[in-house]
Amino acid sequence: MNIKSLSDRLQIIAQEVPLGSKIIDIGTDHGYLPIHLVKENKIQEAIATDVNQGPLQSAAAKINQEQLHHKIETRYGNGLNVTKVKDNIDTVVIAGMGGPLITSILDEGQDPLQTVKKLILQPNVRAKEIRIWLCEHGWFLTNEHILEEDNKFYEILVAEPGNGAQPYSSDQEKREKELLFGPYLSQKQNLAFKKKWEREKIQWQNILANLEKAEMSETVSEKRAALSEKIRRVEEVIHHETS
Repeated sequence: MNIKSLSDRLQIIAQEVPLGSKIIDIGTDHGYLPIHLVKENKIQEAIATDVNQGPLQSAAAKINQEQLHHKIETRYGNGLNVTKVKDNIDTVVIAGMGGPLITSILDEGQDPLQTVKKLILQPNVRAKEIRIWLCEHGWFLTNEHILEEDNKFYEILVAEPGNGAQPYSSDQEKREKELLFGPYLSQKQNLAFKKKWEREKIQWQNILANLEKAEMSETVSEKRAALSEKIRRVEEVIHHETS
């Protein structure tokens, strides 16, 4: 395996891993990330975990094939629960899951997180919930990335221990937007960011159009109001920053 075999998404995650760190790659799938990092001499050792035996066995086979079994250890289990104090993990990577699952893994791993210096989190959906979790648990969001890959959009959030409220506005309305869109992403507004939110807006507009044909009820009214608010926020953020 060489650097070209890493997806763009994993390339960005790899770039965020500190030189010489000891990582745990939670949900390692086929072990591509830790294998790449060790082969590039960016890290010396890693732990690769997964809750599914199939992908973990595939990762172990690839690690053995690359003769890296003495540097990358595979462990079957859920999240940070597989770690030990002597592992000296300082960087946690959790990628390819939904936001709620990532926050639940972090919740259940509070003790191991005490010594961790960096979180690199890539939710497939609902990144806002991760931003809220980081705020509430003393993690400072230091960087964000967004990219399009295979017609899907991926956000990557990077955090370190610190003041969780620091990157966000003190104004409640602005803060809500930053939690949804990302305080850094909404400032940069690259092409992937704009495409993602324009696509979301179109989907919400289609749902809203169908709800407007539905028989009026309290539930329908609430859904219409919520969708209208989401659409308004997208238009405000995109149009304000590009005007």
